[in-house]
Amino acid sequence: MLRTCEFDLAIPAPGRLYRGSSILEAVPLTALGSRVLVIGGERSLAVAELPLKRNLGRDPAVQVYWSTYGVDCSESELARLQALATAESVTGIVGVGGGKALDTAKLVAHRLGIPVATVPTSAATCAAWSALSNIYSDTGAFQRDVALDRAPAALILDYELILQAPARTLVAGIGDALAKWYESSVSSGASEDALVIGAVQQARVLRDLLLQQSVAALREPGGTAWKQVVDACICLAGIVGGMGGAKCRTVAAHAVHNGLTHLPGHRATLHGEKVAFGILAQLRLEEILQGSQLALAARTQLLAFYRQVGLPLNLRDLHLDHLGSAELLQAAQVACQPGSDIHHLPFPVSPEALLVALTTTDLTSSSPALLRL
Repeated sequence: MLRTCEFDLAIPAPGRLYRGSSILEAVPLTALGSRVLVIGGERSLAVAELPLKRNLGRDPAVQVYWSTYGVDCSESELARLQALATAESVTGIVGVGGGKALDTAKLVAHRLGIPVATVPTSAATCAAWSALSNIYSDTGAFQRDVALDRAPAALILDYELILQAPARTLVAGIGDALAKWYESSVSSGASEDALVIGAVQQARVLRDLLLQQSVAALREPGGTAWKQVVDACICLAGIVGGMGGAKCRTVAAHAVHNGLTHLPGHRATLHGEKVAFGILAQLRLEEILQGSQLALAARTQLLAFYRQVGLPLNLRDLHLDHLGSAELLQAAQVACQPGSDIHHLPFPVSPEALLVALTTTDLTSSSPALLRL
Protein backbone atom coordinates (compact mmCIF):
# COMPACT_ATOMS: atom_id res chain seq x y z
CA MET A 1 0.00 0.00 0.00
CA LEU A 2 1.33 3.43 -0.98
CA ARG A 3 1.68 5.51 2.19
CA THR A 4 3.83 8.44 1.10
CA CYS A 5 4.44 10.21 -2.18
CA GLU A 6 7.16 12.80 -2.56
CA PHE A 7 5.46 14.25 -5.63
CA ASP A 8 3.12 13.26 -8.40
CA LEU A 9 4.80 13.69 -11.78
CA ALA A 10 3.19 13.22 -15.16
CA ILE A 11 5.96 13.52 -17.74
CA PRO A 12 4.52 15.46 -20.70
CA ALA A 13 5.02 13.45 -23.87
CA PRO A 14 2.78 12.66 -26.84
CA GLY A 15 0.45 9.72 -26.31
CA ARG A 16 1.75 8.19 -29.53
CA LEU A 17 4.73 9.09 -31.70
CA TYR A 18 4.62 8.10 -35.36
CA ARG A 19 7.78 8.56 -37.44
CA GLY A 20 8.39 7.71 -41.06
CA SER A 21 8.10 8.85 -44.65
CA SER A 22 4.68 9.41 -46.26
CA ILE A 23 2.87 8.12 -43.16
CA LEU A 24 0.31 10.88 -42.64
CA GLU A 25 -2.26 9.17 -44.84
CA ALA A 26 -2.12 5.92 -42.87
CA VAL A 27 -1.69 6.67 -39.15
CA PRO A 28 -4.80 6.15 -36.97
CA LEU A 29 -6.57 9.29 -35.80
CA THR A 30 -9.64 7.66 -34.28
CA ALA A 31 -8.83 9.15 -30.85
CA LEU A 32 -9.93 12.53 -32.21
CA GLY A 33 -13.54 11.43 -32.58
CA SER A 34 -16.00 12.06 -35.38
CA ARG A 35 -15.87 15.85 -35.68
CA VAL A 36 -12.32 17.02 -36.37
CA LEU A 37 -11.01 20.56 -36.84
CA VAL A 38 -7.74 20.93 -38.78
CA ILE A 39 -5.81 24.12 -37.93
CA GLY A 40 -2.69 25.26 -39.79
CA GLY A 41 -0.91 27.86 -41.83
CA GLU A 42 -1.78 28.29 -45.49
CA ARG A 43 1.45 26.76 -46.80
CA SER A 44 1.35 23.90 -44.33
CA LEU A 45 -2.25 23.03 -45.09
CA ALA A 46 -1.47 23.03 -48.81
CA VAL A 47 1.30 20.49 -48.20
CA ALA A 48 -0.63 18.23 -45.82
CA GLU A 49 -4.19 18.59 -47.09
CA LEU A 50 -4.26 15.65 -49.53
CA PRO A 51 -2.87 12.95 -47.19
CA LEU A 52 -5.00 14.26 -44.33
CA LYS A 53 -8.14 14.18 -46.45
CA ARG A 54 -7.37 10.60 -47.45
CA ASN A 55 -6.76 9.68 -43.83
CA LEU A 56 -9.81 11.30 -42.29
CA GLY A 57 -11.99 10.50 -45.30
CA ARG A 58 -11.68 6.75 -44.85
CA ASP A 59 -14.50 6.86 -42.33
CA PRO A 60 -17.60 8.50 -43.84
CA ALA A 61 -18.88 9.21 -40.33
CA VAL A 62 -16.02 11.66 -39.65
CA GLN A 63 -16.82 15.30 -40.35
CA VAL A 64 -13.77 17.48 -41.02
CA TYR A 65 -13.51 21.27 -40.71
CA TRP A 66 -10.54 23.31 -41.95
CA SER A 67 -9.20 26.67 -40.80
CA THR A 68 -6.03 28.71 -41.09
CA TYR A 69 -4.77 30.28 -37.87
CA GLY A 70 -3.72 33.69 -39.14
CA VAL A 71 -0.15 34.74 -38.38
CA ASP A 72 0.32 34.39 -34.63
CA CYS A 73 -0.98 32.37 -31.70
CA SER A 74 -2.86 35.40 -30.39
CA GLU A 75 -5.90 35.74 -28.17
CA SER A 76 -7.99 37.06 -31.06
CA GLU A 77 -7.17 34.01 -33.20
CA LEU A 78 -7.68 31.67 -30.27
CA ALA A 79 -11.11 33.16 -29.58
CA ARG A 80 -12.14 32.82 -33.23
CA LEU A 81 -11.03 29.20 -33.44
CA GLN A 82 -12.59 28.31 -30.09
CA ALA A 83 -15.88 29.76 -31.29
CA LEU A 84 -15.67 27.76 -34.52
CA ALA A 85 -14.84 24.54 -32.68
CA THR A 86 -17.65 25.09 -30.20
CA ALA A 87 -20.21 25.90 -32.89
CA GLU A 88 -19.36 22.71 -34.77
CA SER A 89 -19.17 20.53 -31.63
CA VAL A 90 -15.62 19.52 -32.53
CA THR A 91 -14.33 16.41 -30.74
CA GLY A 92 -10.65 16.65 -31.68
CA ILE A 93 -8.12 18.90 -33.39
CA VAL A 94 -5.25 18.34 -35.80
CA GLY A 95 -2.55 21.02 -35.74
CA VAL A 96 -0.50 21.31 -38.94
CA GLY A 97 2.52 23.55 -39.45
CA GLY A 98 5.30 25.25 -37.53
CA GLY A 99 5.53 26.33 -33.93
CA LYS A 100 2.85 29.01 -33.86
CA ALA A 101 0.29 26.91 -35.74
CA LEU A 102 0.89 23.97 -33.41
CA ASP A 103 0.80 26.18 -30.31
CA THR A 104 -2.53 27.56 -31.51
CA ALA A 105 -4.02 24.11 -32.11
CA LYS A 106 -2.76 22.79 -28.77
CA LEU A 107 -4.11 25.74 -26.80
CA VAL A 108 -7.54 25.64 -28.45
CA ALA A 109 -7.75 21.92 -27.63
CA HIS A 110 -6.56 22.58 -24.08
CA ARG A 111 -9.20 25.24 -23.46
CA LEU A 112 -11.95 23.02 -24.87
CA GLY A 113 -10.76 19.88 -23.10
CA ILE A 114 -10.43 17.81 -26.29
CA PRO A 115 -7.48 15.84 -27.77
CA VAL A 116 -5.07 17.23 -30.33
CA ALA A 117 -2.71 15.58 -32.81
CA THR A 118 0.28 17.54 -34.09
CA VAL A 119 1.69 17.31 -37.61
CA PRO A 120 4.87 19.40 -37.90
CA THR A 121 5.73 20.59 -41.40
CA SER A 122 9.17 21.82 -40.35
CA ALA A 123 11.70 21.00 -37.66
CA ALA A 124 11.97 24.62 -36.54
CA THR A 125 10.81 23.97 -32.94
CA CYS A 126 9.77 21.18 -30.56
CA ALA A 127 6.21 22.55 -30.36
CA ALA A 128 4.82 19.32 -31.83
CA TRP A 129 5.98 17.50 -28.69
CA SER A 130 5.58 19.92 -25.80
CA ALA A 131 2.75 20.57 -23.36
CA LEU A 132 3.25 24.31 -23.70
CA SER A 133 1.95 27.12 -25.89
CA ASN A 134 3.29 30.65 -26.35
CA ILE A 135 0.84 33.51 -26.78
CA TYR A 136 1.73 36.56 -28.87
CA SER A 137 0.03 39.84 -29.65
CA ASP A 138 -1.52 40.37 -33.06
CA THR A 139 1.72 42.08 -34.07
CA GLY A 140 3.85 39.12 -32.96
CA ALA A 141 5.13 40.45 -29.63
CA PHE A 142 5.57 37.70 -27.04
CA GLN A 143 3.12 37.97 -24.15
CA ARG A 144 3.26 34.80 -22.06
CA ASP A 145 3.48 31.03 -22.15
CA VAL A 146 0.76 28.64 -21.01
CA ALA A 147 1.41 25.23 -19.48
CA LEU A 148 -1.08 22.70 -20.86
CA ASP A 149 -2.76 19.84 -19.01
CA ARG A 150 -1.24 17.28 -21.33
CA ALA A 151 0.94 16.81 -24.38
CA PRO A 152 -0.61 15.99 -27.76
CA ALA A 153 -2.50 12.71 -28.08
CA ALA A 154 -0.36 11.94 -31.12
CA LEU A 155 2.65 13.40 -32.90
CA ILE A 156 2.92 12.48 -36.57
CA LEU A 157 6.45 13.14 -37.81
CA ASP A 158 6.29 12.62 -41.56
CA TYR A 159 9.73 13.19 -43.04
CA GLU A 160 8.25 13.86 -46.49
CA LEU A 161 6.46 16.91 -45.11
CA ILE A 162 9.59 18.16 -43.34
CA LEU A 163 11.61 17.75 -46.55
CA GLN A 164 9.38 20.26 -48.29
CA ALA A 165 10.15 23.00 -45.76
CA PRO A 166 12.87 25.57 -46.51
CA ALA A 167 16.32 24.56 -45.21
CA ARG A 168 16.31 27.72 -43.14
CA THR A 169 13.62 26.25 -40.88
CA LEU A 170 15.88 23.34 -39.96
CA VAL A 171 18.71 25.76 -39.22
CA ALA A 172 16.34 27.66 -36.92
CA GLY A 173 15.35 24.39 -35.25
CA ILE A 174 19.01 23.64 -34.60
CA GLY A 175 19.36 27.01 -32.87
CA ASP A 176 16.24 26.48 -30.77
CA ALA A 177 17.26 22.96 -29.76
CA LEU A 178 20.82 23.99 -28.84
CA ALA A 179 19.35 26.26 -26.18
CA LYS A 180 18.14 23.19 -24.26
CA TRP A 181 21.69 22.55 -23.06
CA TYR A 182 22.79 26.13 -22.45
CA GLU A 183 19.60 26.93 -20.54
CA SER A 184 18.82 23.69 -18.67
CA SER A 185 22.41 23.32 -17.46
CA VAL A 186 21.91 26.68 -15.72
CA SER A 187 18.29 26.45 -14.56
CA SER A 188 18.68 22.95 -13.11
CA GLY A 189 21.22 24.24 -10.60
CA ALA A 190 22.54 21.54 -8.27
CA SER A 191 19.38 19.45 -8.46
CA GLU A 192 19.68 15.95 -7.00
CA ASP A 193 16.52 14.75 -8.74
CA ALA A 194 17.41 11.84 -11.02
CA LEU A 195 14.92 12.91 -13.68
CA VAL A 196 16.33 16.42 -13.80
CA ILE A 197 19.88 15.07 -13.95
CA GLY A 198 18.80 12.76 -16.78
CA ALA A 199 17.14 15.63 -18.64
CA VAL A 200 20.26 17.79 -18.43
CA GLN A 201 22.42 14.93 -19.67
CA GLN A 202 19.95 14.40 -22.50
CA ALA A 203 20.37 18.09 -23.34
CA ARG A 204 24.13 17.53 -23.50
CA VAL A 205 23.65 14.60 -25.89
CA LEU A 206 21.31 16.77 -27.95
CA ARG A 207 23.89 19.55 -28.17
CA ASP A 208 26.67 17.17 -29.16
CA LEU A 209 24.55 15.51 -31.84
CA LEU A 210 23.69 18.88 -33.34
CA LEU A 211 27.28 20.10 -33.30
CA GLN A 212 28.44 16.88 -34.95
CA GLN A 213 25.69 16.21 -37.49
CA SER A 214 24.13 19.52 -38.52
CA VAL A 215 26.54 20.35 -41.35
CA ALA A 216 26.05 16.90 -42.90
CA ALA A 217 22.30 17.16 -42.39
CA LEU A 218 22.08 20.43 -44.28
CA ARG A 219 24.31 19.07 -47.02
CA GLU A 220 22.12 16.01 -47.66
CA PRO A 221 18.41 16.59 -46.93
CA GLY A 222 16.64 13.29 -46.36
CA GLY A 223 19.85 11.46 -45.44
CA THR A 224 20.73 9.72 -42.20
CA ALA A 225 22.27 12.79 -40.56
CA TRP A 226 19.30 14.89 -41.66
CA LYS A 227 16.84 12.51 -40.00
CA GLN A 228 18.93 12.50 -36.83
CA VAL A 229 18.89 16.28 -36.67
CA VAL A 230 15.16 16.48 -37.42
CA ASP A 231 14.45 13.96 -34.66
CA ALA A 232 16.73 15.90 -32.32
CA CYS A 233 15.03 19.25 -32.95
CA ILE A 234 11.50 17.91 -32.52
CA CYS A 235 11.73 14.85 -30.25
CA LEU A 236 14.91 15.02 -28.19
CA ALA A 237 14.36 18.69 -27.45
CA GLY A 238 10.82 17.86 -26.35
CA ILE A 239 12.03 15.06 -24.09
CA VAL A 240 14.36 17.43 -22.21
CA GLY A 241 11.53 19.75 -21.27
CA GLY A 242 9.12 16.92 -20.55
CA MET A 243 11.50 15.01 -18.28
CA GLY A 244 13.14 17.97 -16.57
CA GLY A 245 9.97 19.98 -16.02
CA ALA A 246 10.28 23.29 -14.21
CA LYS A 247 13.92 22.61 -13.32
CA CYS A 248 14.87 22.60 -17.00
CA ARG A 249 13.30 25.92 -17.84
CA THR A 250 14.20 28.47 -20.42
CA VAL A 251 16.64 31.14 -19.26
CA ALA A 252 18.23 34.14 -20.99
CA ALA A 253 18.26 32.78 -24.55
CA HIS A 254 14.47 32.64 -24.72
CA ALA A 255 14.10 35.83 -22.69
CA VAL A 256 16.18 37.61 -25.33
CA HIS A 257 13.92 36.15 -28.02
CA ASN A 258 10.89 37.46 -26.16
CA GLY A 259 12.37 40.93 -25.91
CA LEU A 260 13.34 41.02 -29.58
CA THR A 261 9.75 40.28 -30.64
CA HIS A 262 8.80 43.72 -29.33
CA LEU A 263 11.07 45.44 -31.85
CA PRO A 264 9.96 46.67 -35.27
CA GLY A 265 11.24 44.37 -37.99
CA HIS A 266 11.51 41.29 -35.79
CA ARG A 267 9.44 39.21 -38.22
CA ALA A 268 12.41 39.10 -40.60
CA THR A 269 13.83 36.25 -38.50
CA LEU A 270 12.50 32.97 -37.15
CA HIS A 271 11.98 31.95 -33.52
CA GLY A 272 15.02 29.67 -33.45
CA GLU A 273 17.24 32.29 -35.05
CA LYS A 274 16.40 34.73 -32.28
CA VAL A 275 16.93 32.04 -29.64
CA ALA A 276 20.31 31.10 -31.12
CA PHE A 277 21.34 34.75 -30.89
CA GLY A 278 20.00 34.71 -27.33
CA ILE A 279 22.37 31.87 -26.43
CA LEU A 280 25.30 34.07 -27.42
CA ALA A 281 23.87 36.92 -25.34
CA GLN A 282 23.45 34.61 -22.33
CA LEU A 283 27.06 33.51 -22.57
CA ARG A 284 28.17 37.15 -22.93
CA LEU A 285 26.32 37.96 -19.70
CA GLU A 286 28.29 35.24 -17.95
CA GLU A 287 31.50 36.76 -19.32
CA ILE A 288 30.59 40.35 -18.47
CA LEU A 289 29.08 39.83 -15.03
CA GLN A 290 31.06 36.83 -13.83
CA GLY A 291 34.25 36.94 -15.86
CA SER A 292 33.60 33.37 -16.98
CA GLN A 293 36.28 31.98 -19.27
CA LEU A 294 34.18 28.84 -19.78
CA ALA A 295 31.41 31.00 -21.22
CA LEU A 296 33.93 32.68 -23.53
CA ALA A 297 35.16 29.29 -24.74
CA ALA A 298 31.60 28.07 -25.30
CA ARG A 299 30.65 31.21 -27.21
CA THR A 300 33.78 30.98 -29.36
CA GLN A 301 32.85 27.40 -30.24
CA LEU A 302 29.30 28.42 -31.10
CA LEU A 303 30.40 31.34 -33.27
CA ALA A 304 32.38 28.95 -35.46
CA PHE A 305 29.45 26.54 -35.62
CA TYR A 306 26.95 29.30 -36.39
CA ARG A 307 29.08 30.40 -39.33
CA GLN A 308 29.01 26.84 -40.68
CA VAL A 309 25.24 26.41 -40.54
CA GLY A 310 24.04 29.99 -41.05
CA LEU A 311 22.79 31.03 -37.62
CA PRO A 312 22.97 34.72 -36.64
CA LEU A 313 26.10 36.01 -34.94
CA ASN A 314 24.97 39.55 -34.19
CA LEU A 315 22.20 42.12 -34.56
CA ARG A 316 23.20 42.72 -38.16
CA ASP A 317 22.41 39.11 -39.02
CA LEU A 318 19.00 39.61 -37.37
CA HIS A 319 18.43 42.72 -39.54
CA LEU A 320 18.15 44.80 -36.36
CA ASP A 321 21.44 46.69 -36.54
CA HIS A 322 19.67 49.81 -37.78
CA LEU A 323 17.99 50.26 -34.41
CA GLY A 324 19.37 52.74 -31.91
CA SER A 325 20.37 52.10 -28.31
CA ALA A 326 17.05 53.42 -27.01
CA GLU A 327 15.03 50.86 -29.00
CA LEU A 328 17.38 48.02 -28.11
CA LEU A 329 17.18 49.03 -24.46
CA GLN A 330 13.40 48.66 -24.67
CA ALA A 331 13.86 45.06 -25.82
CA ALA A 332 16.32 44.49 -22.97
CA GLN A 333 13.80 45.92 -20.52
CA VAL A 334 11.14 43.48 -21.75
CA ALA A 335 13.61 40.62 -21.40
CA CYS A 336 14.44 41.72 -17.84
CA GLN A 337 10.95 42.49 -16.59
CA PRO A 338 9.81 40.82 -13.33
CA GLY A 339 9.02 37.15 -13.85
CA SER A 340 11.18 36.89 -16.96
CA ASP A 341 13.10 33.67 -17.54
CA ILE A 342 16.33 35.67 -17.55
CA HIS A 343 16.12 35.74 -13.76
CA HIS A 344 16.77 31.98 -13.68
CA LEU A 345 20.41 32.95 -14.14
CA PRO A 346 22.34 32.63 -10.86
CA PHE A 347 23.16 36.35 -10.85
CA PRO A 348 21.12 39.55 -11.28
CA VAL A 349 20.88 41.05 -14.76
CA SER A 350 19.96 44.65 -15.52
CA PRO A 351 18.63 45.91 -18.87
CA GLU A 352 21.83 47.93 -19.24
CA ALA A 353 24.02 44.84 -18.83
CA LEU A 354 21.87 42.92 -21.28
CA LEU A 355 22.16 45.76 -23.80
CA VAL A 356 25.94 45.42 -23.68
CA ALA A 357 25.60 41.68 -24.24
CA LEU A 358 23.21 42.14 -27.16
CA THR A 359 25.60 44.47 -28.95
CA THR A 360 28.76 42.39 -28.42
CA THR A 361 27.69 38.81 -29.15
CA ASP A 362 30.34 38.26 -31.82
CA LEU A 363 33.37 39.48 -29.88
CA THR A 364 36.20 36.95 -30.10
CA SER A 365 38.95 35.94 -27.70
CA SER A 366 41.30 38.31 -29.52
CA SER A 367 39.02 41.28 -28.83
CA PRO A 368 39.81 43.92 -26.18
CA ALA A 369 39.21 43.15 -22.52
CA LEU A 370 35.67 42.34 -21.49
CA LEU A 371 33.53 45.28 -20.51
CA ARG A 372 32.54 45.24 -16.83
CA LEU A 373 29.58 47.13 -15.49
